[in-house]
Amino acid sequence: MGLWSWLFGQLIDVIEWTDNSRDTMVWRFPRDDHEIKYGAKLIVRESQTAVFVNEGVVADVLGPGTYELETNNLPILTDLQHWDHGFNSPFKAEVYFINTHRFTDLKWGTKGPIMVRDPEFSMVRLRAYGTYEIQVSDPEAFLREIVGTDVHFTVDEIDDQLSNLIVSKLATVLGQDKTPMLDLAANYDLFNEHITNGIKPYFAEYGLKLNKILVENISVPEDVQAAIDKRTSREITGDLDANLKYQAGNAMGNSNSSMSDMIGMGAGLAMGQQMANSMQNNKTATPQTPPPPPERNSFYVSIDGEAEGPYPLEQISKMITDGKIDKDSYVWQNGYEKWEHAGVALAKLFKQTPPPLPK
Repeated sequence: MGLWSWLFGQLIDVIEWTDNSRDTMVWRFPRDDHEIKYGAKLIVRESQTAVFVNEGVVADVLGPGTYELETNNLPILTDLQHWDHGFNSPFKAEVYFINTHRFTDLKWGTKGPIMVRDPEFSMVRLRAYGTYEIQVSDPEAFLREIVGTDVHFTVDEIDDQLSNLIVSKLATVLGQDKTPMLDLAANYDLFNEHITNGIKPYFAEYGLKLNKILVENISVPEDVQAAIDKRTSREITGDLDANLKYQAGNAMGNSNSSMSDMIGMGAGLAMGQQMANSMQNNKTATPQTPPPPPERNSFYVSIDGEAEGPYPLEQISKMITDGKIDKDSYVWQNGYEKWEHAGVALAKLFKQTPPPLPK
């Protein structure tokens, strides 16, 4: 190696990163004992952040722009290097470029069903999958908590970890949500927002911002789905008798139907008719009540030219005793053609009635 090649390698004038990929989150500028020239230019493009690490300690974090590396704009690094005065020698430091653009269409999904309570079905096991979107919000925390000393860190290296984080926290979020399972599909937008807000704090611990989670599908295990389908089919068929007649008509009109199919359909039709009649009778039948008891022997009484009553015999007997009715009073009951004298119609009561008490 010639002298000029060695000097060119030792004194780096421009530090920059042009990313041609869409999955690189962190890229460390190649160091290999190269020294950074004091006064060299650092170019940080939009959607990038540069992090200087000196002897394992984060020294400075620089956003988009062009920088001349000297003591005035690297105060922390200056303190670490003890640049108390004009120090123009090259220095060694690690420079990490962190991609801050959005990483989209990342996949997540449950490996097994999650047991949750449901207002309608009591308890159900749910499976779910979808996509999510992230970006680095705190470069220093992300470098410290996730990347470490990785030279080239891609989203694939953290995708599984973040997907598992979403699934592990999804059960908690679903448990807090009171939306019935059958209404989730109609409320996906609200549900997406709800679970995104519920899981965001866990991503922030890694220096990441969870922009959104999209739920593409929520489903139940096959046996539960079969039970729901059976219930749906039963409600769609409507009138049982009409449905069986329709099926029987189709079987009779189908030339491929065997005689056993016809017999089975006929038996089903008869059974369906019997069930339909039974259900109809249960709907229309009214409880049997005993007839009213026969009316007791009662009479209408003419008092002061007005018909009053009807009165039972016990009350008429008391009225005779009280002097309100005498033998010449008129009485009438159902079956009489005309009014009769009480002395004739109620002769027995007059015989049984004691005379008035002496005064």
